[in-house]
Amino acid sequence: MAVAYFRLSEDDLVIATAVHNGHTLRPELADLIGLDESTRLREEDPHTGEIAARFGTMAVVHRSRFEVDLNREREAAVYRGPEDAWGLNIWNRPLTRDEVAQSLLLYDGFYRDLASVLDILVAEQGGFVLYDIHSYNHRRGGPQAEPDPAAEAPTVNLGTGSLPERWKGVADVFVESMRESTLDGVELDVRENIRFEGRQVARWVHDNYGETSCALAIEIKKVFMDEWTGEVDHDRLQQLGDALTGSVVPVRRAWARV
Repeated sequence: MAVAYFRLSEDDLVIATAVHNGHTLRPELADLIGLDESTRLREEDPHTGEIAARFGTMAVVHRSRFEVDLNREREAAVYRGPEDAWGLNIWNRPLTRDEVAQSLLLYDGFYRDLASVLDILVAEQGGFVLYDIHSYNHRRGGPQAEPDPAAEAPTVNLGTGSLPERWKGVADVFVESMRESTLDGVELDVRENIRFEGRQVARWVHDNYGETSCALAIEIKKVFMDEWTGEVDHDRLQQLGDALTGSVVPVRRAWARV
């Protein structure tokens, strides 16, 4: 069974992915999970799929990262214990080898399907820029805790840890364009590699398509929702989505100059 919904527009250079958007688990794992719904949801990236869906070409994952984490290396994609997932006791018993293998089938299928879409974009457009969209918690101390200091928690963190040097200008234009947008009338705080540098999706893109294409790992602070209750501020979500889609034209121009 496919782990993600893909949509392809051959005219679009920019593709969006939301690999941590999902919440569902296959039935046998749902019976084994030791986490309640709210804890699981807090560590997932809800509503990133809504942002990704605003792009013509996109991949939105509907399975939870607790089943398979598509943004980790294959050998680390299935969480076994607390050391893999923020100290959480995930399973009521250890996963069997077969249960792990079933999850890795989803991992392999996702990257196979993603490659099929990206190959078409390379053939039709000459390359692509992939927006790897995530979100992150900034109030881990609890629902009444103060948020993380702003100096350590930009509204948008751009991860470029695996970005080839030739694509640095694309990343710079993305940051500049995003900073021209506002959130509630205030200029967006967009910085590079403060909290995250990007991981498997970006690295895989650069390993396989780095000569023609690049990935920007985008982590949005959960200022568009209450990370403890799950309540969404739809207006803020819309503003952040507008900022991302508004960056597409300048990013495309920057890609074409390389």
